[in-house]
Amino acid sequence: MNTAELLNTKAPEFSLADQAGKLHSLKDYAGKLLVLYFYPKDLTPGCTIEACNFRDNLARVKSAGAAVLGVSADSVKRHAKFAEVEKLNFPVLSDESHDMLNAYGVWQEKKMMGKKYMGIVRTTLIVDEQGTIRKIWTDVKVNGHVDEVIATLKDMK
Repeated sequence: MNTAELLNTKAPEFSLADQAGKLHSLKDYAGKLLVLYFYPKDLTPGCTIEACNFRDNLARVKSAGAAVLGVSADSVKRHAKFAEVEKLNFPVLSDESHDMLNAYGVWQEKKMMGKKYMGIVRTTLIVDEQGTIRKIWTDVKVNGHVDEVIATLKDMK
C-alpha cells in the first residue's frame, strides 16, 4: 500500500519489541495521540539526529498529548546499543520481518548512486486517539521536523 493512501484510515495493527525487548502494539496507545516515525538505520548520521531531536523534545511532544515510537528494520540488539549510546527516552521498535513497514507503505525501492535496493523511506505519521492516521510526512527532512510534528499535535488538540 502507498503511505499516502493511509491518510484518514485506521492505522494497521502491529506488535513489535523495543530496545529492551518489551512488546508494543497499537492498542497500547488507544486514547492517546501517537507519533510513529520510521527511519532507515540506527547509528547513522541522519537517523541519529532525528532520534536525538525526538529525545530532546519528548517533554514538548508529551505536553501536546502524544507518545513517540521510532521504527526501523534493525534488530532489538542494535536498537539497544543505539538507545544506550544516544540516551533515547522513548521506544524504538524492531521490524526485521518488515511486516509493519510494508503495512504502513514505508518499505520501498530506493536508489543510491545508481543502485536500486529496498529500504525505509523516512516517514512520520500521527495516529489519533481512535487509531486513525491524521497526518503523514514522507521523505522527511530531519532538520526542523520535530517542530513541525509538535505544531501539528498542538493544532489537533
